[in-house]
Amino acid sequence: MLELEGKVAIVTGAGRLRGIGRAAAVSLARLGANVVVTGTGRDPSNYPQDEKEIGWKDIYSTAEQITLEGAKALPLVSNVVSLQSVNEMINQTLSEFGRIDILVNNAAAARGEDRVPIVDLPEDVFRKVNDIKVFGTYLCTKAVVKVLKEQDQGGKIVNISSTAGKSGSPNTLAYNAANFAVVGMTQSMARELGPLGINVNCVCPGFTETSRMDGLDLGQGADKTAIGRIGTDDEVGDFIAHLCTKATSWITGQSININGGSIVEH
Repeated sequence: MLELEGKVAIVTGAGRLRGIGRAAAVSLARLGANVVVTGTGRDPSNYPQDEKEIGWKDIYSTAEQITLEGAKALPLVSNVVSLQSVNEMINQTLSEFGRIDILVNNAAAARGEDRVPIVDLPEDVFRKVNDIKVFGTYLCTKAVVKVLKEQDQGGKIVNISSTAGKSGSPNTLAYNAANFAVVGMTQSMARELGPLGINVNCVCPGFTETSRMDGLDLGQGADKTAIGRIGTDDEVGDFIAHLCTKATSWITGQSININGGSIVEH
């Protein structure tokens, strides 16, 4: 019997070919979980070139990878900052699978227009970055916790932050604010939900080879690590899935760096 057989997971922001959400969803499926994958319904004209070349179909292609692992998949176009959309996601998950056991809060705003000096950072961009990462994590977690409490069988929640949630840097104010917030939210959730048998942890990746990093000098990122290379989405995805297993049941409230040693402080 696979470790997560019979479990149902929701992974937000899971539509990119090179992405932590896709990797986490497939890793969970490999352990036996059925997986709901969400995305915003990206315009195919804006896909990275490698996605266009292979005919990638966003969350629907992620769902195909899940089924290849022998698990069931439910791809849903969803908006994590809309209460109505989040409630629909929960209802469709329960209608399809009858339960929820795992939530991975991975949705985040695309890197780009937010990486500017504070005086040049538009208010709407600051709000967007924090709405998706912080408010979206709040809405999805609140909705899933209601189900977990009714089921009364515990559960696993993994929030995705970043090393930018541990260490601030110039020209990343909105990103730092959002990711630091997720670290604090994880601590609060873990304290509150622990008595219910719900583990809440946070993963803080460093430079990882995903489409979000396109256009950056990844060599510089590798130079900052002790290992001498950047990470892969599969490495981060596998670690997220591991946090959803019984082996990690005494770990909660932690924001764990996975970065090749670029940051070694807690």
